[in-house]
Amino acid sequence: MFTHIVQPGNTLFTISRMYGLSIEQIRSVNGLVETNIVPGQALLIPLYIYTVQPGDTLFSIARKADVSLEQLRAVNPSIIPYSLQPGMKITIPNISDYLASTLSFYAVRTPELDRTTIRDFAPYTTSISIFEFHITANGDIANDLNDLAAIEEAWRNRVTPLATITNLTPKGFSTEIVHQVLNNPTARTNLVNNIYYLISRKGYGGVNIDFERVSTEDRDLFTGFLRQLRDRFASIGYLLTIAIPAKTSEDIPWLKGYDYGGIGSVVDFMFIMAYDWHYGGGEPGPVAPITEVRKAIEFALERVPRSKIILGVPLYGYDWIIPFTPGTVAPAISNQSAIDTAMKYQSPIQYSKEYESPFFRYRDEEGLLHEVWFEDVRSMSKKMITVREYRLLGLGAWQLTLGFAQGTWLLTKFFTIKKA
Repeated sequence: MFTHIVQPGNTLFTISRMYGLSIEQIRSVNGLVETNIVPGQALLIPLYIYTVQPGDTLFSIARKADVSLEQLRAVNPSIIPYSLQPGMKITIPNISDYLASTLSFYAVRTPELDRTTIRDFAPYTTSISIFEFHITANGDIANDLNDLAAIEEAWRNRVTPLATITNLTPKGFSTEIVHQVLNNPTARTNLVNNIYYLISRKGYGGVNIDFERVSTEDRDLFTGFLRQLRDRFASIGYLLTIAIPAKTSEDIPWLKGYDYGGIGSVVDFMFIMAYDWHYGGGEPGPVAPITEVRKAIEFALERVPRSKIILGVPLYGYDWIIPFTPGTVAPAISNQSAIDTAMKYQSPIQYSKEYESPFFRYRDEEGLLHEVWFEDVRSMSKKMITVREYRLLGLGAWQLTLGFAQGTWLLTKFFTIKKA
């Protein structure tokens, strides 16, 4: 399996001829509705036999396949590196020997859609965190979900369903609600018991706590709450997991409420939300730059066992109007929609090697200039390679219904997925 970067003059027909793959196969794997591909677009080619093209070297082929030169040479011992000829066949090594856990977040829709979606993604999923349940200041769960079909389908396909518990309100994530719960022992115990009863009653395998904007003053209380929840779960063996903001330093004021060391000692695993370094309300730029992702992992590894870390990646980007106007909010756009937009406006896709992130600009029908940063085959591959490099527990995604056609292919390329 390797990546082809579309060159000026390439068409799906010429690319299909290059590699002996049908146009429909290329379209299916890459989620293409239209055929008008653009220069710079990254196409995943689902073959393990590579046909040498003019100008290729073993090194360039290794880069296209995201394998080392040594791995490539090991499975092609008869190939003389400096005598490659166009048309020669090169075997791409299978590197799926890394056993990884994956976590996907999923918003329930209808029972039929839930069953179909979860069944389709089950081969690539270890756990699925179904969202979301909201807490109140007295420790109650404020809402319910029509989640029975999703829970049953998950277990049926050896996927562990988790209940996502958040402090989300109509006005956003509430620091105050978390503060009130954590500072009231009665409310805190009430919440622990309500979470326990919720997952017991519905048949979940555990919980994912997604409390965002926890204040500095509540740092120790938050860890204590998680410890109390862990102790409540102990007799049954429910999983206690957390979605946690990515930290690269203890000096970031709005992230001081999260004690990585304390939290890591309590939970079964943590999903590090390694994204939104650039977000809709700020200046355009890479959403999950590899430079910051690596810093976040290294910060975590100083405090948390690598066997408890799942790297969270975004299945989305943002579409900014430029120049950026403070006070405006750029809409989020799925990775697939970003590619569709580039094709619609015939905008060449550029790629930042520094940040390992793709981006492009286009001008809309009203004449407004846009800048889009998102994730593609190249940037996702780099993040999966990073999981292997740091020997983390695995990879997770926010969120499943956004869609990223090449994602499942990449997972099977880099990992063997651990099942429940």
